Amino acid sequence: MRAVIQRVSNASVTVDENIVGKIGKGLLVFLGVGEDDNEKDVEYMVNKIVGLRIFQDENDKMNLSLIDVKGELLVISQFTLYGDVRKGKRPSFSTSANPDVGRELYEKFVEMTRTLGIETQTGEFGSNMDVNLLNQGPVTILIDSKKTF
Repeated sequence: MRAVIQRVSNASVTVDENIVGKIGKGLLVFLGVGEDDNEKDVEYMVNKIVGLRIFQDENDKMNLSLIDVKGELLVISQFTLYGDVRKGKRPSFSTSANPDVGRELYEKFVEMTRTLGIETQTGEFGSNMDVNLLNQGPVTILIDSKKTF
């Protein structure tokens, strides 16, 4: 799994001009599922993301996690995180999971965050979405469950 995580003051996602997910202070997570991903990847990503110490403490140091600040999550499915442009200029998505597997693992990710008591909003899997965010910092982190970067 791959994720682009942005620390936000607020974020929302719209489908067909209707807001389907909206959060205040927290993390916007663009989540991509790869063809070799499984539930262990989901567990790794959830634990890593909710535990990231990227919120300021009383000394203005990035030392607090999403759980510490009681922040919210907005999780957006994004298979394009597996776009490979090493050859040519048109991305190849051959290493992204098929939609059925992608949806299943995406939904497990969301379910697991909610089980941890984190207020989690989502977009609509497979839909064309407009994402609006106010990146706070700015802080943007990349994570790959296979630790390729």
